[in-house]
Amino acid sequence: MKSQKKYKIIGLMSGTSLDGLDLAYVEFSLGLKWSFELKSFQTVRYSQQLKHVLGGAHKLTATELMKLHTSYGNFIGKVCLRFIKAKGITKVNAIASHGHTIFHQPESGFTFQVGDGNAIHAITTLPVVFDFRSLDVTLGGQGAPLVPQGDRLLFPAYDACLNLGGIANVSMEVRGRRKAFDICFCNMALNFLMSEVGESHDKNGRTASNGSLDKTLLDAIQHAHRASRKGRLSIGRELFEKELQPLLSDRRISLPDRLRTVCEMIAIAVVDSLPRSGKPMKLLATGGGALNLFLIDLIRTKLRGKGEIVVPAKEIIEFKEALIFAFLGVLRLRDEINVLRSVTRASRDSCSGVLIGG
Repeated sequence: MKSQKKYKIIGLMSGTSLDGLDLAYVEFSLGLKWSFELKSFQTVRYSQQLKHVLGGAHKLTATELMKLHTSYGNFIGKVCLRFIKAKGITKVNAIASHGHTIFHQPESGFTFQVGDGNAIHAITTLPVVFDFRSLDVTLGGQGAPLVPQGDRLLFPAYDACLNLGGIANVSMEVRGRRKAFDICFCNMALNFLMSEVGESHDKNGRTASNGSLDKTLLDAIQHAHRASRKGRLSIGRELFEKELQPLLSDRRISLPDRLRTVCEMIAIAVVDSLPRSGKPMKLLATGGGALNLFLIDLIRTKLRGKGEIVVPAKEIIEFKEALIFAFLGVLRLRDEINVLRSVTRASRDSCSGVLIGG
């Protein structure tokens, strides 16, 4: 497929915030540089039962986990077929599926995303690329973040790409090399707090905007965050549950105050993640947190003089990760590098992803 100049791919992403399965049907074209058109997109919300199962999957027995791996793959395959039919899609070169992360412990040599690509292929009959992280982990890398090669090739107009998802991460050029890392817990913390009142998220940051900063809580969160981040390029659910969740559960502090304080932590961490010298940076902000107007205003205020933050069209905000996994699938089909050692600290760059049916 290396001689091919156009690819039509369905990219799939399920993030730590458990909002649902994002699907992006993207056409990629290769000229002097890569370009893309996001042609169709959809988020399929998880039922409460599936959200409960995925959220608690790390507690399953080995047999139960493997059953989920297959059943969730079947679910993905059926969702893809419905998406293709509903959107009138006639040509798909491949499906590129991230799966849903259950375990991410690169220090122990493994990472695991449920959603068996074999099941997706069996149902759709389309080529499927999945398991994008494991090769990098076996090469000594963190297996994350994976989007930087997509950021570099698809969004070259920006100095840095900021993803405000369940976990905030950043990807940027530093002295000619791509660097990327997780910054801090983001929507995972905000959504956890909003679950106290039966809400999935703090729309536009309205509840947080009515709160006051709790300096004692901020100091405790930052201390726990620094301890959990030390020496790591990536962080996961396990660290959130162990380090941050107990602090955020202190109901002696009002919910608005806790939300306001977490937003402060995120904004400080984002700005601190940027190089301390050099020209002002242009940041592209995507992920669900980019729709949190209060959080974006906090970051913008703290960035003053260091750069500007750009919030793109809503479909790019919400589907950028699915779009980029579609692109990583393209690079896998072309046998080209899609995971960078400069980002993950692996022993080499790699062309990652298991291809079924290609």
